[in-house]
Amino acid sequence: MFKKILLALLAVFIIIQFIRPEKNLSDDQSMNIATKYDVPADVKNILEVACNDCHSNKTVYPWYYNIQPLAWWMNEHVEDGKRHLNFSTFTSLSIARQNHKLEETVEMVEDDAMPLKSYTALGMHPEAKLTTAQRERLIQWAKAQMDTLKAKYPADSLVMPKRNPAPGAR
Repeated sequence: MFKKILLALLAVFIIIQFIRPEKNLSDDQSMNIATKYDVPADVKNILEVACNDCHSNKTVYPWYYNIQPLAWWMNEHVEDGKRHLNFSTFTSLSIARQNHKLEETVEMVEDDAMPLKSYTALGMHPEAKLTTAQRERLIQWAKAQMDTLKAKYPADSLVMPKRNPAPGAR
Protein backbone atom coordinates (compact mmCIF):
# COMPACT_ATOMS: atom_id res chain seq x y z
CA MET A 1 0.00 0.00 0.00
CA PHE A 2 2.80 2.43 0.93
CA LYS A 3 4.53 1.67 -2.37
CA LYS A 4 1.33 2.46 -4.33
CA ILE A 5 0.90 5.79 -2.54
CA LEU A 6 4.52 6.68 -3.22
CA LEU A 7 4.16 5.80 -6.92
CA ALA A 8 0.95 7.85 -7.16
CA LEU A 9 2.68 10.85 -5.55
CA LEU A 10 5.62 10.47 -7.92
CA ALA A 11 3.25 10.34 -10.90
CA VAL A 12 1.46 13.50 -9.73
CA PHE A 13 4.82 15.23 -9.20
CA ILE A 14 5.91 14.34 -12.74
CA ILE A 15 2.61 15.42 -14.29
CA ILE A 16 2.58 18.82 -12.57
CA GLN A 17 5.99 19.58 -14.08
CA PHE A 18 4.17 20.18 -17.37
CA ILE A 19 1.74 22.75 -15.91
CA ARG A 20 3.69 25.98 -15.81
CA PRO A 21 2.62 29.56 -15.08
CA GLU A 22 3.36 32.26 -17.62
CA LYS A 23 6.63 34.04 -16.94
CA ASN A 24 6.76 37.75 -16.11
CA LEU A 25 9.00 38.80 -19.00
CA SER A 26 7.13 41.53 -20.91
CA ASP A 27 9.70 44.13 -19.82
CA ASP A 28 7.42 46.94 -21.04
CA GLN A 29 9.04 49.96 -19.42
CA SER A 30 7.10 52.72 -21.21
CA MET A 31 5.42 53.75 -17.94
CA ASN A 32 8.43 52.99 -15.74
CA ILE A 33 9.00 55.15 -12.68
CA ALA A 34 12.30 56.35 -14.21
CA THR A 35 10.44 57.98 -17.12
CA LYS A 36 9.07 60.65 -14.77
CA TYR A 37 11.10 60.51 -11.57
CA ASP A 38 14.78 60.96 -10.89
CA VAL A 39 16.20 57.51 -10.14
CA PRO A 40 19.91 57.85 -9.40
CA ALA A 41 22.22 54.97 -10.29
CA ASP A 42 22.54 53.74 -6.70
CA VAL A 43 18.75 53.65 -6.22
CA LYS A 44 18.27 52.04 -9.63
CA ASN A 45 20.73 49.32 -8.60
CA ILE A 46 18.91 48.69 -5.31
CA LEU A 47 15.55 48.49 -7.12
CA GLU A 48 16.96 46.11 -9.75
CA VAL A 49 18.61 43.79 -7.25
CA ALA A 50 16.12 43.81 -4.39
CA CYS A 51 12.73 44.90 -5.75
CA ASN A 52 12.15 44.43 -9.45
CA ASP A 53 11.76 40.65 -9.50
CA CYS A 54 8.39 41.08 -7.79
CA HIS A 55 7.64 44.75 -8.51
CA SER A 56 8.23 45.16 -12.25
CA ASN A 57 7.35 43.62 -15.59
CA LYS A 58 10.58 41.65 -15.75
CA THR A 59 11.52 38.92 -13.32
CA VAL A 60 14.91 37.22 -13.28
CA TYR A 61 14.03 33.64 -12.48
CA PRO A 62 16.20 31.42 -10.27
CA TRP A 63 16.92 27.80 -11.18
CA TYR A 64 14.26 26.45 -8.83
CA TYR A 65 11.55 28.17 -10.84
CA ASN A 66 11.74 25.16 -13.16
CA ILE A 67 10.39 22.86 -10.44
CA GLN A 68 6.69 22.65 -9.64
CA PRO A 69 5.08 23.58 -7.29
CA LEU A 70 7.82 26.14 -6.55
CA ALA A 71 7.09 27.99 -9.80
CA TRP A 72 3.42 28.38 -8.81
CA TRP A 73 4.43 29.67 -5.39
CA MET A 74 6.90 32.15 -6.88
CA ASN A 75 4.42 33.22 -9.57
CA GLU A 76 1.89 34.05 -6.85
CA HIS A 77 4.52 36.20 -5.09
CA VAL A 78 5.29 38.06 -8.33
CA GLU A 79 1.62 38.64 -9.19
CA ASP A 80 0.89 39.81 -5.64
CA GLY A 81 3.94 42.08 -5.65
CA LYS A 82 2.93 43.67 -8.95
CA ARG A 83 -0.64 44.09 -7.71
CA HIS A 84 0.64 46.17 -4.78
CA LEU A 85 3.41 48.07 -6.60
CA ASN A 86 4.69 47.84 -10.15
CA PHE A 87 7.58 50.14 -10.98
CA SER A 88 7.12 49.32 -14.68
CA THR A 89 3.62 50.84 -14.76
CA PHE A 90 4.11 53.43 -12.02
CA THR A 91 3.48 56.55 -14.12
CA SER A 92 0.16 55.19 -15.40
CA LEU A 93 -1.24 55.72 -11.90
CA SER A 94 -2.93 58.95 -10.84
CA ILE A 95 -0.69 61.46 -9.08
CA ALA A 96 -2.45 60.69 -5.78
CA ARG A 97 -1.77 56.95 -6.20
CA GLN A 98 1.85 57.59 -7.16
CA ASN A 99 2.30 59.67 -4.03
CA HIS A 100 0.56 56.99 -1.97
CA LYS A 101 2.77 54.23 -3.43
CA LEU A 102 5.89 56.22 -2.58
CA GLU A 103 4.52 56.69 0.95
CA GLU A 104 3.87 52.93 1.20
CA THR A 105 7.38 52.24 -0.06
CA VAL A 106 8.79 54.33 2.77
CA GLU A 107 6.60 52.52 5.32
CA MET A 108 7.44 49.03 4.05
CA VAL A 109 11.18 49.71 3.98
CA GLU A 110 11.12 51.43 7.39
CA ASP A 111 9.20 48.49 8.88
CA ASP A 112 11.66 46.01 7.33
CA ALA A 113 8.68 44.37 5.60
CA MET A 114 10.46 44.34 2.24
CA PRO A 115 11.86 42.26 0.83
CA LEU A 116 9.65 39.51 2.18
CA LYS A 117 11.35 37.20 4.64
CA SER A 118 10.15 34.23 2.57
CA TYR A 119 12.06 35.66 -0.42
CA THR A 120 15.36 35.81 1.45
CA ALA A 121 14.83 32.78 3.74
CA LEU A 122 17.27 29.89 3.75
CA GLY A 123 19.96 32.04 2.15
CA MET A 124 17.98 32.57 -1.04
CA HIS A 125 18.43 35.87 -2.87
CA PRO A 126 21.11 37.20 -0.52
CA GLU A 127 21.62 40.17 -2.87
CA ALA A 128 18.07 41.30 -2.10
CA LYS A 129 18.69 41.69 1.63
CA LEU A 130 18.95 45.41 2.20
CA THR A 131 21.68 46.87 4.36
CA THR A 132 20.83 49.69 6.75
CA ALA A 133 22.48 52.14 4.35
CA GLN A 134 20.43 50.82 1.42
CA ARG A 135 17.23 51.08 3.45
CA GLU A 136 18.03 54.65 4.43
CA ARG A 137 18.86 55.51 0.81
CA LEU A 138 15.58 54.11 -0.52
CA ILE A 139 13.62 55.94 2.17
CA GLN A 140 15.47 59.20 1.44
CA TRP A 141 14.87 58.79 -2.30
CA ALA A 142 11.14 58.01 -1.96
CA LYS A 143 10.62 60.94 0.41
CA ALA A 144 12.46 63.25 -2.02
CA GLN A 145 10.12 62.13 -4.82
CA MET A 146 7.14 62.85 -2.59
CA ASP A 147 8.57 66.31 -1.85
CA THR A 148 8.91 66.89 -5.61
CA LEU A 149 5.24 65.99 -6.07
CA LYS A 150 4.25 68.33 -3.21
CA ALA A 151 6.13 71.19 -4.85
CA LYS A 152 4.62 70.52 -8.28
CA TYR A 153 0.97 69.65 -7.56
CA PRO A 154 -1.78 71.11 -5.36
CA ALA A 155 -2.01 69.37 -1.98
CA ASP A 156 -5.54 68.08 -2.60
CA SER A 157 -4.40 66.28 -5.79
CA LEU A 158 -1.94 64.20 -3.75
CA VAL A 159 -4.56 62.80 -1.38
CA MET A 160 -6.19 59.48 -2.16
CA PRO A 161 -9.96 59.86 -2.51
CA LYS A 162 -11.91 58.30 0.30
CA ARG A 163 -13.70 55.10 -0.61
CA ASN A 164 -17.44 55.04 -0.17
CA PRO A 165 -18.48 52.17 2.08
CA ALA A 166 -20.72 49.55 0.54
CA PRO A 167 -24.42 50.29 0.94
CA GLY A 168 -25.59 49.09 4.32
CA ALA A 169 -22.03 48.80 5.68
CA ARG A 170 -21.06 50.67 8.82
